[in-house]
Amino acid sequence: MQTLCVCGDRLWRSDAVSFFGSSLSFSHTHLSFCPPRRRSRIVSMVFKRSPKRLKYTTASRFTKEDGLVYIEADPSGSDSWKLESIVNLLKQGAVGVIPTDTLYAIVCDLRIHSAIERLRRIKNIEASKPLSILCHSFRDIDKYTAGFPRGDGQGHANLFKAVKHHLPGPYTFILIASKELPKQCIRFGTSSAKYASRKNVGVRMPDDAICQAILKEMDAPLICTSIKFQKEDEWMIDPVIIADTYGPEGLDFVVDGGVRVAEPSTVVDMTKMPPKVLRQGKGPILHWMELEADEKTEVDKDLIPAGI
Repeated sequence: MQTLCVCGDRLWRSDAVSFFGSSLSFSHTHLSFCPPRRRSRIVSMVFKRSPKRLKYTTASRFTKEDGLVYIEADPSGSDSWKLESIVNLLKQGAVGVIPTDTLYAIVCDLRIHSAIERLRRIKNIEASKPLSILCHSFRDIDKYTAGFPRGDGQGHANLFKAVKHHLPGPYTFILIASKELPKQCIRFGTSSAKYASRKNVGVRMPDDAICQAILKEMDAPLICTSIKFQKEDEWMIDPVIIADTYGPEGLDFVVDGGVRVAEPSTVVDMTKMPPKVLRQGKGPILHWMELEADEKTEVDKDLIPAGI
């Protein structure tokens, strides 16, 4: 498949484009039919962009800088065709950054163990810290967890019906993991007996067009973790800064969906009744949730996944 792009007075042709493990091959031809006035207007539009963003921008739309693929996508999802290469990268074991309805997240394919270990290494996440998963549908949630409490006719509420009205949305629900979930996603290898029997996972279904477009094309959920400054306990919300900071650490791609607001998801522990809010965030506290006291126990703090 050939791709043609116009840049200045040249026509660029790409005969074979690979975004993972192989180089890009381009050839060009001078154009004589492009009016000088139109060319100058195109050049002026390019130079009005941020100099820092030009670092990742070329005529081929998708770029690599020291192995990093950087793609600017419309937050509305109107240009989701750009994300096809990202899906292919993820299925091949890539680790990268995508936007959600709260913060940016570092993600990888749930089924590729080496990618999960690389994600932990990039973020320096301990093996005992549970991770979250990004799901496209309730079918994914039912496969990789025990699901939401559905009531038993003995006074216990059917919370599945309540949750359905708020997903997709800015919540991380902690559920019991099923056997389908790789052990790298849950707490394992801890020396403390009180954590050894717990196998929980944070579940997210983001209300974000870019994120959902990627998840729709995946055959499984994505492992995810939030992104903070390496020496400060503050969220990173600018994808350009994220690329500059974590690109050298081994990221394969960054999807730029614009600068986000520094507001994480609301974390709710669904493994006990009534459900407990462990971290209040963007998602409103609902009437069937119990707000946890300010003083959290070590067990409660440990339950909060390295999520978004």
